[in-house]
Amino acid sequence: MAAMETLLDAPTKDPKTVLKDVFGYSTFRDGQLEIIQSSLAGQDTLVLLPTGGGKSLCYQVPALLFEGVTVVISPLISLMQDQVAQLKAQGVAAEYINNSVAWEQQRATYEGLQQGTVKLLYVAPEKALQRDFIERLSSCNVALFAIDEAHCVSHWGHDFRPHYFRLKELRQYFPAVPLMALTATADLATRRDIVQQLDMRAPFIHTGSFDRPNIRYTIEEKFKPLSQLFRYLKEQKGQSGIIYCGSRKRVDDIAERLIESGYNAAGYHAGLDNEQRQFVQNRFARDDIQIVVATVAFGMGINKPNVRFVVHYDIPKSIEAYYQETGRAGRDGLAAEAVMYFDPADIGRVKRFFEDIPDEQRRRVEEQRFQAMSSFAEAQTCRRQILLNYFSEYQREACGNCDICLNPPKQFDGTVVAQQALSCIYRAEQRFGLGYIVDLLRGANTARIREHNHHDLSTYGIGREHSNEFWLSILRQLIHHGLVNQDITQGATLRLTEAARAVLRGEYTLHLAEPRLAAKHVYQDKLAQFNYDKKLFAKLRALRKQLADDDDVPPYVVFNDRTLAEMAQKTPTSDSEFLQVSGVGFTKLSKYGAPFMQLIRNYLERD
Repeated sequence: MAAMETLLDAPTKDPKTVLKDVFGYSTFRDGQLEIIQSSLAGQDTLVLLPTGGGKSLCYQVPALLFEGVTVVISPLISLMQDQVAQLKAQGVAAEYINNSVAWEQQRATYEGLQQGTVKLLYVAPEKALQRDFIERLSSCNVALFAIDEAHCVSHWGHDFRPHYFRLKELRQYFPAVPLMALTATADLATRRDIVQQLDMRAPFIHTGSFDRPNIRYTIEEKFKPLSQLFRYLKEQKGQSGIIYCGSRKRVDDIAERLIESGYNAAGYHAGLDNEQRQFVQNRFARDDIQIVVATVAFGMGINKPNVRFVVHYDIPKSIEAYYQETGRAGRDGLAAEAVMYFDPADIGRVKRFFEDIPDEQRRRVEEQRFQAMSSFAEAQTCRRQILLNYFSEYQREACGNCDICLNPPKQFDGTVVAQQALSCIYRAEQRFGLGYIVDLLRGANTARIREHNHHDLSTYGIGREHSNEFWLSILRQLIHHGLVNQDITQGATLRLTEAARAVLRGEYTLHLAEPRLAAKHVYQDKLAQFNYDKKLFAKLRALRKQLADDDDVPPYVVFNDRTLAEMAQKTPTSDSEFLQVSGVGFTKLSKYGAPFMQLIRNYLERD
């Protein structure tokens, strides 16, 4: 530990030394070094990097080079606890103060601030603005304010928070202290607003790539979503994942069904008490829960690097929200998947939520954001191109790692099936919705059809050779083409438009997309790039879990999967070899190196 204390006490050390000796990485990612150097020069800095892009290191490295304390403003208690646990495991003097911390511990932290022994202090925005806290900080040497999730500052951001908006007050109390604002989701309007609202002075702005090439984006048409979900989960082989739903009721229902089916799952939403939410989050972080079913209330504080999939059971309200939520998958850079089930009828339902927003300007902004999200869901071009273009990162080439690229949409002459569907709607007097028309087309023997004598219609059973899902897809496409209107004021009944006449008369050929009735998810070995020993990896994971439980921390605080895979590839058995593994610094070598190297030696000897 003497080497570590010397490092942290030496402000002349350069960023690359800190990166390697403390965090165990040999090279910075694109942009990180320039951000750090700007901050060390005392300049305000706006950092836009994707989730998992290494934002935290941008303020953690300079914090260890400054003589004073770096105050990190973070939105959630769980995120603070997680970050501090990881920093302490790397030998860094980090603390957090919030309402969950006992007064005795808070007092010890304040004493550490006065003595200059605390290098990073995490606080919530509400705490940062309290007068007594500001007075305590005023007597300390504050070197930097780092504002995480900075999009919360802006009215234009997708997650505006009033206390974030007041953070500009810090400038009044600490005019000489530089600011660093960091976010993964901000369009051009939000970026400009962050700079203005925080009163940033000629900031250095780094906009990294928003691309997360390790994430595979897939959107499936929603037919029987629960069955689709269970089919997908069977392919995941025990991986960690998050399932986002649009309502608390749906969260409770799906979580219950997963548990009944033997999945290690739990629900999470704002209707649960704080203790239960904290319990679920902690168990998920520690790999004791495999799947969390959640509303958007879950996620901002998730620093778990081995989330391998994110499923959206319902369409999100903005591309920013979708990007941030899918970004919780694959934070370790390994292969991950983002799957969304989409029913075009959900668009009308979501839009009705915006009617309750009293502020007209805010309502228009939310509607515009959702319009972009619904266009993304309906698009037939590369998903990643659309996402990146939305954030003003224009990509010419298709990504090759989304459903559109891997399985391009196919067109067919849909004139006949369109005529069948349109005729069926017309003969049913345009008084019924999707499900009923599908039943008519397929010749279903239901009481409702018999009640209306629709089994006598000429179009009854005209499309029985096709599946329920096929006809749902065709009808949805006819709505998209403007041939059918879905009247949400009258029970979502289907009505023909004037344009349908030309199709019924056969005046032109109507090209439709072939319905995708069974999406194919090809399981990927997420660690295949390392060409590692899978048996050894499993043993290393078991040891990691044991050591993490002993230390009462999540397993990734010990080492993440990527580091374990590299160990299973390189099989280090000496200190020098162990330090060459990415993610291993001096403190982790000192604390965890011996048991891991002993396991590797024993494995190699038996092998």
